[in-house]
Amino acid sequence: MNEERKIEVKEVDAVAPPPRARVPDEVARKRDYLAGFLAGEKEGGAEAGPGSDLQASVVEVLKSVYDPEIPVDIYELGLIYDVDISEDGDATITMTLTTPHCPVAESLPNEVELRVLSVPGIRDAVVNLVWDPPWDPSKMSDEARLELGML
Repeated sequence: MNEERKIEVKEVDAVAPPPRARVPDEVARKRDYLAGFLAGEKEGGAEAGPGSDLQASVVEVLKSVYDPEIPVDIYELGLIYDVDISEDGDATITMTLTTPHCPVAESLPNEVELRVLSVPGIRDAVVNLVWDPPWDPSKMSDEARLELGML
C-alpha cells in the first residue's frame, strides 16, 4: 500500500503569460443614458483612437493618480510616456517611475490599470512599465514645477 509517487519535473526557459481577460463586445457594459444626457455626451459614445474624446478621458483619469511622495499627479510629473487607445477601446499606457527603487513600484502600475479600466468605453487596459528613457525632472510640466516651487 505504500506506493512511492514520483513527480516529473521539466525545466523551461520561460512561460508564456496567460491570456488577459476581456469583456466580449456582446457583453459590453450597459450605457447609462441618463448620466450621459446630464453630462452632455453624444449618444454614440466616445470614439477611440489617438486624439479622441476617449483618450482625453483616460488622460483626465491619469491626472487623478498621485505619486504618494510628491504632491503632483503622475501625468503632470511626466511619468506617463504614452497613452494609446485602439479603435476597439483597448488602452496601452507606457509609464515609468521616478526611480526603480520607488516604494510604489508594484502598486502604482496596478492602480493606473484599474483607474483606466474605470473609464467608460475602455474595454481593456495594459500598463507597460519602462525604464528607458529614465525619468528626470525635465519631464515635469510647468504646472508640476510651479506646484513644487521649482519655477
